[in-house]
Amino acid sequence: MGEHDCNVADLEDVMDHNDYIQRMREEQYPMLAGTTYLDHAGTTPYSKTLMERFHADMMGSLFGNPHSASKSSQHSTQMIDDTRLQLLRLFQADPEDFDVVFTANATAAIKLVMDAFRDQDGGFWYWYHVDSHTSLVGVREVARRHRCFGSDEDMEHWLKDGCNVSVNKAGLFAYPAQSNMHGRRLPYDWSSRVRSIAGKHVYTLLDAAAFASTSPLNLSNSYAAPDFTALSLYKIFGFPDLGALIVRKKAAHTFNQRAYFGGGTVDMVVCLKEEWHAKKTGSLHEQLEDGTLPVHSILALRAAMDTHAELFGSLERISRHTAVLAERLYDGLRKLKHANGSAVSQIYKHEASSYSNTTTQGPIVAFNLRDSHGKWTSNTEVEKLASLKQIQLRVGGLCNPGGIASALHLEPWEMRDNFSAGQRCGGEHDILYGKPTGMIRASLGAMSTLDDVEKLLSFVEEFFVERTSTKPPVQVNGNGNVVQISRWHIEALTVYPIKSCGGWQIPSDTDWDVRPEGLAWDREWCIIHQGTGAALSQKRYPRMALIRPHLDFKTGRLVITQAGSATEVSVPLSMDPSYFDPTELKSHTTQICGDTINTRIYTSTTIADFFTNALGVPCTLARFPSPTPKDPSTRHSKPQLSKQATSFGPSPLLLPNESPILAITRPSLNALNSYLKLHFLPTAPAAQFRANIILAQSSPTGSEVPWAEDTWQSFTVASNKGVEGASLDVLGGCRRCGMVCVDQTTGIRAEAGEPFVSLAKMRRIEGRVLFGVHCALRGAAGSVRTRNEAHNPADQVLHHSLRAPVEVVTRPLNHPAIRVIRYAAPYERCRGPPRNKRMLVDRLRHTLITPSFQNQ
Repeated sequence: MGEHDCNVADLEDVMDHNDYIQRMREEQYPMLAGTTYLDHAGTTPYSKTLMERFHADMMGSLFGNPHSASKSSQHSTQMIDDTRLQLLRLFQADPEDFDVVFTANATAAIKLVMDAFRDQDGGFWYWYHVDSHTSLVGVREVARRHRCFGSDEDMEHWLKDGCNVSVNKAGLFAYPAQSNMHGRRLPYDWSSRVRSIAGKHVYTLLDAAAFASTSPLNLSNSYAAPDFTALSLYKIFGFPDLGALIVRKKAAHTFNQRAYFGGGTVDMVVCLKEEWHAKKTGSLHEQLEDGTLPVHSILALRAAMDTHAELFGSLERISRHTAVLAERLYDGLRKLKHANGSAVSQIYKHEASSYSNTTTQGPIVAFNLRDSHGKWTSNTEVEKLASLKQIQLRVGGLCNPGGIASALHLEPWEMRDNFSAGQRCGGEHDILYGKPTGMIRASLGAMSTLDDVEKLLSFVEEFFVERTSTKPPVQVNGNGNVVQISRWHIEALTVYPIKSCGGWQIPSDTDWDVRPEGLAWDREWCIIHQGTGAALSQKRYPRMALIRPHLDFKTGRLVITQAGSATEVSVPLSMDPSYFDPTELKSHTTQICGDTINTRIYTSTTIADFFTNALGVPCTLARFPSPTPKDPSTRHSKPQLSKQATSFGPSPLLLPNESPILAITRPSLNALNSYLKLHFLPTAPAAQFRANIILAQSSPTGSEVPWAEDTWQSFTVASNKGVEGASLDVLGGCRRCGMVCVDQTTGIRAEAGEPFVSLAKMRRIEGRVLFGVHCALRGAAGSVRTRNEAHNPADQVLHHSLRAPVEVVTRPLNHPAIRVIRYAAPYERCRGPPRNKRMLVDRLRHTLITPSFQNQ
């Protein structure tokens, strides 16, 4: 493992190489045009020359299955042997001392070693370092005993204690050459020290996947080398998708007890009357490469090694280049400050590592962001914004559970609690109970440039550095109060019968049912992929906005059309089975926002063809039945909502992402559009935010109160014509994503990322980009209020004339809950076709509303 002090690198040489990479990248990596790619630790891009060379090799020769004596088979065998030798030489591994086994990836290489030790007589003991990748951690599940070293000090104590070796048990110690989380490089000499102390009973497994992607791996000293070295070759070359296990031949006997065999690794197998087999006794790779080798991938590997050397020179050159970039990124993030002097970033770096020394640190920078008050910024929001700005990062747990727990100071009970609260790999629960659950990782590769680094720094500075001190959300006068004259009414009600498709605006002069699970007919249907069963979303398929459902109560059907097309399909609104032919629906398991639910899928080929043609992906329509007392909802509002107002727990859901009802206010939308106009950007129509309820304020020009909904605890719709109004709890702010960039009339996503980019600059609250509020029927989760039940003092049902003035008094933040009265216009009840009996409902009309504030 090489060593280089970046401080002694000649600046002119560094800049010359960076300029060369910039020019070369334009020709060789056209897929990177307009993109800042900073996830090389995941995989690195492949070059144009590599793909052309691989194509030429494939077209110029015939490669057969190597398990034959034909000419094409022997040609494959010779090519594989040559490539195997070339790979060993890349890592200075003498073929007299090492063999290389091709695998699917580094995880498969690790699993191959695990299989061998699992089959040892009496099992094996397993030790691993806390910085290990998840694939190394998983080995513990088959070990007789296992231990995680929580620090280098724990490891050193173990070495001093003689490695606690049992003379009757095999042992395996595993660790990464480089942490895939923060890039810290661990001591390479641990392998030789373990060997000298523990002797022949303890073997070493080195995960070199992250390290070898940008640095030379030197296995020239066979005694000091690990017994097993796992590699991900696609992390080095971008293509092919291939891994490898380099085995020190003196440790090859550990595979003798491996029980499994496959085609190509045995000379004889008897199945009838007797069960017997004879394993191959030749080279180690012949004994371990079960089945037919990926001939064409190995052919591509040969082209990849040649091309990589031509484009970048040595791995030492790559190591120096990426070290300079990583040090610049680290220094740039560390120097960013808010207006009050507080740090913008929290960088996770091991105390023993230095970005100026490649022996201790690789080209990875792991960090989280804070606002000027020290609160964490949501990594999901960072990723959304970065994606809109064409910056590719990695966020989350990074497949490094021990490193994440150590860096974020997460105790086991906290991680279990987070799991109970809904945290999952790839989910959006990135801040729970005041702590981040993951981090942001920027990793650099051979074709990275200083321009990539500067673009990331500029991105962080533009969106996450607060240049002025923030003001409190409520201003008070000399008496400690603020007096506001506010008049509110419901401007529009909209339901979205099919999840992620167009909305259907409820006509004027119409009452509407509001249920515990939301507005009647809202998101009861979804479009599912016919292959995976997953529900489709506008995030990935923006043309879903062009699918327009219409509730036809005269015929009792949901009529579905597509903008620009005369074709339509329809399905019955009723869930009564008598309305259907038994073959029209079938039960189906569907994935919705991480939840697994049972839907009813429409079997009609006409329906499937309609949606498939509309979206260009094989899909069809499914329905998630509304809950009944006998068949309650299996989905509930998400735990990240910060204001679970009721004591009954989360509210039931149909197919919305987070909550039963979404509301926005016209003053807040006007404030956003004023910001957009000021910056010469197109304004955002209300439809782009896909709200169920739009609340408008009838105030004199210039006296609107934007963002008032941030402080609401609940609001009440007044009784009218003997029908009791609904009381809605405000659960929390609506966390926005790039879906608001989809034009709901054209189905086209804005390339500039607006209005989300502007929202991120003006509406980031506790690290989240918020617009609108999530709501639920009061007492929705477990209790529905009947008409003769007493009202909560915070609710009011009022009868007043249209737009009558009302006074709003907002008390200081340390005062009790605040009440606000709003006004609107009455509507008549909608009379649709008969429906199944459902839970008792309140009715929501375009009428009087009474919000109240919470004590913040």
